This record gives sequence, structure tokens and C-alpha cells, in this order.
Amino acid sequence: MTANIMTRRTPLAAIMAALLLSGSAWVTAQDTAAAPAPAAPEVAAAPAAPSVEDRIKGLEAYINNVDPVGSSVTGVAGPGHNGFMMICSALVLFMTLPGLALFYGGLVRKKNVLSVIAQCFACAGLVTILWVVCGYTMVFGEGGSPFMGSMKHLFMEGVTSAPDTNYCYWVSENVFAMYQLMFAIITPALIVGAIAERMKFSAVILFITLWMFAVYFPLAHMVWGVDGYMNGVWNGSASIKAIDFAGGTVVHMSSGWSALVLCLILGKRNGFGRVPMAPHSMVLCAIGTGMLWVGWYGFNAGSALAADGVAANAFTTTTIATAVACFVWPLLEYIIRGKASILGFCSGAVAGLVVVTPACGFIDIKGSLVIGLLAGSVPLLFCTVIKKKFGYDDALDTFGVHAVGGTMGALITGFLATESVNSNLVGTYAQTNGLDKLITGGGLWIEQLKAMGLTIVLAVVATAVIAYIVKAVIGLRPSAEVEEEGLDTTEHGEAGYEMH
Repeated sequence: MTANIMTRRTPLAAIMAALLLSGSAWVTAQDTAAAPAPAAPEVAAAPAAPSVEDRIKGLEAYINNVDPVGSSVTGVAGPGHNGFMMICSALVLFMTLPGLALFYGGLVRKKNVLSVIAQCFACAGLVTILWVVCGYTMVFGEGGSPFMGSMKHLFMEGVTSAPDTNYCYWVSENVFAMYQLMFAIITPALIVGAIAERMKFSAVILFITLWMFAVYFPLAHMVWGVDGYMNGVWNGSASIKAIDFAGGTVVHMSSGWSALVLCLILGKRNGFGRVPMAPHSMVLCAIGTGMLWVGWYGFNAGSALAADGVAANAFTTTTIATAVACFVWPLLEYIIRGKASILGFCSGAVAGLVVVTPACGFIDIKGSLVIGLLAGSVPLLFCTVIKKKFGYDDALDTFGVHAVGGTMGALITGFLATESVNSNLVGTYAQTNGLDKLITGGGLWIEQLKAMGLTIVLAVVATAVIAYIVKAVIGLRPSAEVEEEGLDTTEHGEAGYEMH
């Protein structure tokens, strides 16, 4: 029954639907005929392919490590330079862990070996945190003041794999940031050598935290920041037109002079001058020295921020100066005492590395020979005669090697620097601030003296203030009983050697 009704209604429904559809189609057709045709969308022209000239210009900029602006490759890192800087970053970290840890660890008594190693590891962790949060931007955030960087890179904001051409044309900024982090890690770790075996671990941590903000971050910006107060090479309006290739003032002078002040405030080790305090393992010390020497190529050659001719020169001068000092120090020992010690070889090598650091990218081979001779003799005088005369307990000779060596290196750079190995000394910025005339006219050493003076004042005053703050808040030294037992078991609950 239902099927029959539906069959009878279907023709009528079909006719009505056809009329509606035809009417709708007629109206649509009329509207379409009356309306103007829409304009065809404009198609954006495809960017022109880089010309052969643009590509060649980019290739030449990459090979010559210059600004690629105007070429077909802007805003990208060069794989060779980037790879070189990642290797150099690893080498500088290698200097601290395990290089410095073993070098210092071998020089202390066996009951304190782990305390020194722990302090080196603590520097790596603590300074990295500070660097990521605000340290990097305080040093390299352009647009701040001559004494401190801007806050544009808080928590590494905006630090990507693209280069920051204020500092390097072909290296990713994040790689550059990590490379500079390794310098920030090893600098406070050097201070540990002066106060080894007698400072509480908690006091070391608090001191380093405050010291990084008061000394390292502002000093590194003044010397290496693109608008830094003492950056004579890259700041056309630098007030002090000094040069420091890889850290004579920033790393060695700051840590060495701070180490002297801290060890004086801390006082001598219990029994100093009365009981033997000889190194417990010259084998560890020698191994650590070798690691420092190898890692230092990342420190010095890497400071060219590219695998270029300046890096090659720094590599060469570093090798020669270090080798000469490594030989001269024990040779003088042999002449004076009749024996050339392994400690003399190690101390001479490190002294050579320290003294050549501010100069390596600015001097020629003859200059490196001069530096090697001085590095093998002057720090020896301070580590033996001067130290004995004044009686200060610089446990591992941080002041004698790093402060004296870094200060001497900064000064002698002013006499030996030559534009023949580094054209940046007479480049655009150098011409703007007058550095080029100091280089050719021989007045650079005066600017170096100014930078040295400012560095010493900052390090000494800030360290004294921080040390007394830490002393008042948590104390600097453990008890005499704890110090006598050794910091390994009392501070860290472990022993470096289990004797059965």
C-alpha cells in the first residue's frame, strides 16, 4: 500500500523539483551575466636566482673569513669554521676536565685530591647555569654599556645557529656562546690552586658565584665585548685601546690576582712551613700538564674564531713559546740546584702557555721565542724566591704562574704585536680609535698598562669584599680537625685512594 502511494506521487514531485532547479539556474545565469568578471590574482615574481658573481663573492668571503653581506650566503654558518670552533670548545673544556683537575689533583696531598677535582667539576656545572641564565648576555649582549652587556640574551634568548656577525661571520652564535662558556668555566677553577686543601666546599661555591658577577662578567665584556671599554681591536670608540687575544687579562690576571688576595685572607694551611706538603703524585700532575697543553690549542688558536691564518699563527706561536718555557724552567733548576725536576717541566709548560695567551694571535715566531724565555724564568723567580721571602701560602702557585705570567704577557704583547700577522690591528675599528697608530708608533704598551691596572684593581678589591662577605655569612675554613683529616672524607665522604 505504501509503495503504491509513493509511486503515484513521484512524477509530480519530479516536475516541481525540475521547475525550481531551472528557475534557480536562470537567476544565477542572469546575475553572472550582470556582474563583472573578477580580476585575476597577481602572481608574485619568483626571486631571481643568485648570480655567479654573488656565489663567488660568498665563497671568497667564506674562505677569507670576512663579512658575506651582499653575497648569496648571508645568515648561515660555514661548516668548516663551525666545526673548528666546536672542536676548540671541547678542547677548552678538556683543559678543566680532566686537565686542570689532574694537574692540581696531583700537586696536593692525597687526602685532598678529590676536593680539588670536585671543585673543578663544580665550576663546570655552576658556571654553565650562570652563563645560560644571564652570564652570556652580560658579556656579549651588545647595546649595553662599555662595562656590561645588555640583557637581550637572558636565558640565551635569540641565541640560535645563525652567526652573530658582531663577533664572527661564519660561526653559529650558539657555538660561539658555548666556546666562551668554556673560558668562563676554567677561570674561577684556576683560583682553586691558591686556596687548595683549606677552604670549605660551600664557601668555594658561594665565592665563585659572587666572583663571576663582580669580576669575570664585567671584565670579559670590557675586553671582548663589541662595545667594551678596553676592546681596542673591535670597538672603534674604546676608551682603553688594549688588546688581549685569548685571555691574559680576562682569565689569567683576574684569577691570579684574586687567588693571591683570597689565600692571604684565608691564611696558611695548618702546619705550613713545619710539615712536608709535597705533591702526592707527580704522575697525575704530568698527565694533567700534557692535557692542558693539548687543550690550550683550543684556547689560543680557537680565539681567532675561525680556521684561518690568524688561528694558524696562534697555533704556531703557542707551540714555540710553550716548548721553550718548558725547557728553560728545568734548565735553570739544573743550573741552580743540579737537578731538573718533573715539576719544573710542568710548571714551565704551563707558564709558557699563560704568558703567550694574550699575544699568540698578534706576534710572530721571533716574539714567541722571547716570550718562551721570559715565561721560563720570571715565574720561576716568583714561585721560589719571592714566595719564600714573603711567606704567603699560594698552595699550587696560581699567583706565581697565572698572575705574574698573565701580567707579563699582557705587557709584552704591547711591545711584540705586529700587523704583519694580524691585519685586524690596523683594520677599520683600529683606525677609528687610533690603535693602528699605536701599533706602528710603538705606544701600545701604555694602553696595555692601563688595562692591566684596571684588571688588578677590579680583581683585588672585588675579591677582598667577596671573601669577607663569605667569611661573615658561612665562614671560609673548616675546623682544624677537619683540615687535618683531609677534605676528601670530611667534605665529600669519599677517599681518593682505598688502601687495603
